[in-house]
Amino acid sequence: MPRRLRIAPGGLLYHVLNRAVGRSILFESPADYEAFERVIEFAHQRLAMRIVGYTLMPNHFHFALWPRKEGELSEFMRLLTVTHTNRWHVHHHTTGTGPLYQGRFKSFPIERDDHALTVLRYIDRNPLRAGKVKRAEQWQWGSLHHYASKNIPPWLMQPADWPVDRRRDWVSWVNTAQTAREVEAIQLCIKRGRPYGSDSWTRRTTSQLQLQSAFTQRGRPKKPQNA
Repeated sequence: MPRRLRIAPGGLLYHVLNRAVGRSILFESPADYEAFERVIEFAHQRLAMRIVGYTLMPNHFHFALWPRKEGELSEFMRLLTVTHTNRWHVHHHTTGTGPLYQGRFKSFPIERDDHALTVLRYIDRNPLRAGKVKRAEQWQWGSLHHYASKNIPPWLMQPADWPVDRRRDWVSWVNTAQTAREVEAIQLCIKRGRPYGSDSWTRRTTSQLQLQSAFTQRGRPKKPQNA
């Protein structure tokens, strides 16, 4: 059965994630991270996606993307992952050995208010949460490092152009631990593709994008207990 087309209207902000197949390693060395950032630049030159934030981790990546029109999100991610896969296999002499990514990217829409700041903070905190660095901005392979060092590549949005006003104490706030409730809510949205926002916005967006299945219980129904 063919996959249902992903509905991703322009104007919405999205969290996007993909992992290496079998949770193998995507980035083994600084050269691998640098090569992927060149792929981001390549894809952006062909489709000027608004990249609000990102973090690259050894076996996965996170992006906050703000497409302008329907279909742009999927096209940008196709450009990004297909180009990276081809270049990765050529470099590692593994052409023809199979896919690099576990499958189609995961995404969920985010309300453009404090919920967006919470998700952007989650993305920037990823290497700190994983114990890779002592402070989040020390991780070179992400937007926070670029913002903190004031060395922002042309394909990454300036904070002044974000779809939501950034806090002035952004770097300090990112380095402050998020609550378990916030982390769990975002991780559930990643897993299920649920919109992340206020109750009223979530209901409207779920209906608009036909995401009702993201709220249905998965798996086999429990067997009734004997009386």
